[in-house]
Amino acid sequence: MPMIRLLLAALLAAALALPAMASEEELRKAEKDWAAAVVAADFNALGRILADRLIYAHSTGVVEDKAEYLAKLRTGAQKYAGIDHQAMTVRLYGNTAVVHATVRMTGATKGEPFDNRLMMLHLWVKQDGRWQLAAHQTTRLP
Repeated sequence: MPMIRLLLAALLAAALALPAMASEEELRKAEKDWAAAVVAADFNALGRILADRLIYAHSTGVVEDKAEYLAKLRTGAQKYAGIDHQAMTVRLYGNTAVVHATVRMTGATKGEPFDNRLMMLHLWVKQDGRWQLAAHQTTRLP
């Protein structure tokens, strides 16, 4: 009988862990979708991905809201050629998640090329059944 209880407890623990694992995979996909939308300048996708009250802090110290960030992308003042996640850690807190990653971003700002290795922190919130990026912060790495 104790073995059956142990087995049932293990099965219950595994079943409870499944939603968390599924959500972590959702966040990893959301990160990839965000990067792809930024590089492709897919404004329809970005409109869905970025939260309306977005705080977007660049590694240069410039902080923008959603409208300012999208305007910079639309005008070409900020253009990304690539965003490559090199490492990623996801922490879930209910309908909120923190993603810490090391990324390489390439592109141009006001025509000046950049090729940066960055530490990136994203805050995601689940609203209306989908994950939205609410905050972005990057720090340049050597």
